[in-house]
Amino acid sequence: MTRKPSIDSKQLRWNVFYLVGTMIVLVMLNSMWREAQLVQVVPYSELEQALAAGHIERVVVSDRELQAYLKTPTADGKRILAANRVEPDVAEWLSRYKVPFTREYSSGWPQQLLGWVLPALMFFAVWYFVIRGIAEKQGMPGLTSIGKTRAKVMMEKSTGVTFADVAGVDEAKEELREVVDFLKDPGHYARLGARIPKGVLLVGPPGTGKTLLARALAGEAGVTFLSTNGAEFVKLFVGVGAARVRDLFDPARQSAPAIIFIDELDALGRARGAYGYGGHDEKEQTLNQLLAEMDGFDPSVGVIILAATNRPEILDPALLRAGRFDRQVLVDRPDLKGRLDVLRVHARKVKLGPDADLAKVAAMTPGFAGADLANLINEAALLATRRNADAVGLADLTAAIERIVAGLEKKNRILNPHERETVANHEMGHALVAMALPGTDPVQKISVIPRGISALGYTIQRPTEDRFLMSKEEMQSRMAVMLGGRAAELLVFGTPSTGAADDLAKATDMARAVVMRYGMDEKLGLVAYETERAPLLPGVPEPRGERRYSERTAWEIDCAVREMVLAAFHTATAVLTRARCVLDRGARSLLEKESLGEADLAQLKEELTEQLRGSSGEVVVYGAIRAGA
Repeated sequence: MTRKPSIDSKQLRWNVFYLVGTMIVLVMLNSMWREAQLVQVVPYSELEQALAAGHIERVVVSDRELQAYLKTPTADGKRILAANRVEPDVAEWLSRYKVPFTREYSSGWPQQLLGWVLPALMFFAVWYFVIRGIAEKQGMPGLTSIGKTRAKVMMEKSTGVTFADVAGVDEAKEELREVVDFLKDPGHYARLGARIPKGVLLVGPPGTGKTLLARALAGEAGVTFLSTNGAEFVKLFVGVGAARVRDLFDPARQSAPAIIFIDELDALGRARGAYGYGGHDEKEQTLNQLLAEMDGFDPSVGVIILAATNRPEILDPALLRAGRFDRQVLVDRPDLKGRLDVLRVHARKVKLGPDADLAKVAAMTPGFAGADLANLINEAALLATRRNADAVGLADLTAAIERIVAGLEKKNRILNPHERETVANHEMGHALVAMALPGTDPVQKISVIPRGISALGYTIQRPTEDRFLMSKEEMQSRMAVMLGGRAAELLVFGTPSTGAADDLAKATDMARAVVMRYGMDEKLGLVAYETERAPLLPGVPEPRGERRYSERTAWEIDCAVREMVLAAFHTATAVLTRARCVLDRGARSLLEKESLGEADLAQLKEELTEQLRGSSGEVVVYGAIRAGA
């Protein structure tokens, strides 16, 4: 079953305009034709002569003209002589000279009609084409459709996406396959008394494929698919959102089996009473209507609600209870195998070279979501096209990763010699500390080429495996790597620069999390002084909530954070002091080559290992050196 093509709204407006204009022209032409058949317009003087000769049966006088009905028609069939009225004194004066005379008016009935109709048409056209167009762009429909839903109805296989086009989220696909099977064969589940969940909530960070999963579900199920956004229900007027919710569920019931997909559910389902003072009656009424609609239909009829959000912590508890959104499916960032599957799906659209090892690319992209990996393949294809290559190689994929992680390369940003030397020592400090400490990721590349908005250089580390837990020692080592740049600057130049601002912020945030969130400080004990407010949106700043500890505890927290950051700095300083000659040689090599790859880094690591080897032949490990050690 295919959907009939709809008439374009712009074309429909022009059709209405043409119809109205044609009707007005036809009325005017008809009136003019009827008058032309009966009436002969003559000068006023000729009308006077006809009166004097006794040819007139009767005269009809109006404000502007005289109509004289002839006793017998003229030779061409005219029965009425029409002449404009002339003032008596003017007529008497002109009659003396025996010349034809008449009076003309600046406007007749066509002009009068246009004088009334044309302004109205112009006003209607301005409203219809300009004001209405602006209102539609602002999301304000007309009065007749203010309560109508704007959900897109997509019929069978209209999405063009199936589960074969979705990778990296195998568990979520299995959960949704059960929904597809129920819609295709509900009797198989009903034989044991089972019922399909009324609602399925897809939860996950942005870019992980929640909307893509919904489109794939529509393509697999082959049923009516109604797709909308939570923001479409939140309007200015109270009651409009509730009316749109009702208007969304009615066609779903009529065309069951059907799937209703609501994207960005948090815009509609935020917890009631969470808006502060003043209230938001429109949002709460819309949510109440959604709750009532979800309770009002029988799941056996085959209507399933599918929703997606990346902020489940702010949803109303009544929306998440059993009987509404019974099943919550986590759509998380893919692991190593999942990233490889996603890369293979998107790489089908591009031509890869023989050296394009997607397994290496998957290992270099921990934390990338599905959308990031799709962008990675596209950026690599653009880079290969830019250099007129026949295929996308591993170098293009690696350059695309650097572009996404570090930003666009700024070749025109020229640093003076002292700044370049500072950046080289700074980045080499990061790399050497990462090579020396346990629990850190291997260094993949070092560069002093500016990238992005503010990065004057960068050090890329590549994890060897996906990690889900970290110990306190590993977090301390990572903080030491972050502060390795500042330690190198002080060791070489004796004075710090502003280049470590981002490193200090990240190290402080990690130390604060160790102390306040993970309860890893011995003095403060096993107490969480801070909770994670947006687990799926790590980039969103957390709002400052109520502080649930005393001023003394706050002072102890500040001391613990400062001590932990200082300990990490002393660890980095100790490593670089012992390997000072390696730091100098590495910085000079980085200044010469501008970028150091895996081969250069392997040689650098051998030199570092020899330098850190003690008298007993064992490598000295700087794990968790405390301040003052």
